[in-house]
Amino acid sequence: MFKPEQLREFIIKPALQDLVMDSIDAEELLLFTCAVESIGGTYLKQVNGPALGIYQMEPATHNDIWQNYINEKSSLTFLMVTNFDCGRMPSEERLIYDLRYASAMCRLHYARAKEPLPPAQDVDAIWNYYKTYYNTVDGAASKIHAIMSYRAFLKA
Repeated sequence: MFKPEQLREFIIKPALQDLVMDSIDAEELLLFTCAVESIGGTYLKQVNGPALGIYQMEPATHNDIWQNYINEKSSLTFLMVTNFDCGRMPSEERLIYDLRYASAMCRLHYARAKEPLPPAQDVDAIWNYYKTYYNTVDGAASKIHAIMSYRAFLKA
C-alpha cells in the first residue's frame, strides 16, 4: 500500500500537470479511485479479472481511451508524446509498471465525462462520480466499502 501523500506528490500531481489537468479535485478523485480499486496500490492485477494497475483499468477501457479520445485530440496526443513518451497506444501492461502513465489514463477516463469533477472535500460526491463514471452501476463497489477503503487509505 502506498503512502497517499507520496502517491499524490510524486505520481498523481506530476501526471496531471503533464496533462494540463491538475486540480485538487482531480487529485482527490484519483486517490479515491486507487484506494477503492486496488486497496491503495496493493493489487497491480485484478484477482480473477483483466483489470491492471493501481486504478484497475481494464485493457478494453485503456484501448478505447486511446482510440476514441486521445487519438481524436491532437493537443492531447502531443502531451502524451511529449510527457509520457508514447505517440501511439502502448501495451496496456504499462498500466502495471508506469504509475504516472496509469494516473494519466485514469484522469483521461474521467475527462470523458460531461459533468465537472466533484469537490475534493465532498466524499459523497466523489463516490457518486466514481460509481457513475468509473465503476459503473454493474461494478462491484458499494458506497460503504468504498468510503471505508478511502478513509483507511488516507490514514495509512
